[in-house]
Amino acid sequence: MQILLNTDPHIDGREAMREHLEAVVTEVLGQFGNRITCVQAYLTDANGANHVRPLDIHCTLEVQLVGREPVVARHHAGTTSQAIHGALRKLGYLVAREFEKQDQRYAHPQHRPAHTRVAAAQAAA
Repeated sequence: MQILLNTDPHIDGREAMREHLEAVVTEVLGQFGNRITCVQAYLTDANGANHVRPLDIHCTLEVQLVGREPVVARHHAGTTSQAIHGALRKLGYLVAREFEKQDQRYAHPQHRPAHTRVAAAQAAA
C-alpha cells in the first residue's frame, strides 16, 4: 500500500509528519492488505499563517481500492495530528463497510462471478 502526503505551504510536511502518517494509516488500514493500492493525504491550513482558529487544519484522505471506486473521508481540527486521526477514524469505518458489503454480495452464489460458480459446482459434483 502506497501512502502519499500532500501539504499546502502552511503545513509542515517534513519526514516526521510522513512517518507519523504512514504509521497510523498502516495501523488502521493494514488489515485490508492488498485490497488497498494507495492512500493519499491532503493537509491544508484554511487560514494560512494569518489567524489561528480551532478547526483550521483540514485533512482529506483518499483510498484507492482494488476494483472499486475511491473512498474519501475529511476531518477538520486544530492540529495536523487531530485532523489525520479524525479523518482516518472515519475512513477506517467507510473502508470496512465497503468491504463488508462486497464480501456479503459474494457470499451468495447468484452474486459470484460466473467462473467461480462453475468451479464451485464442479467441486460439489
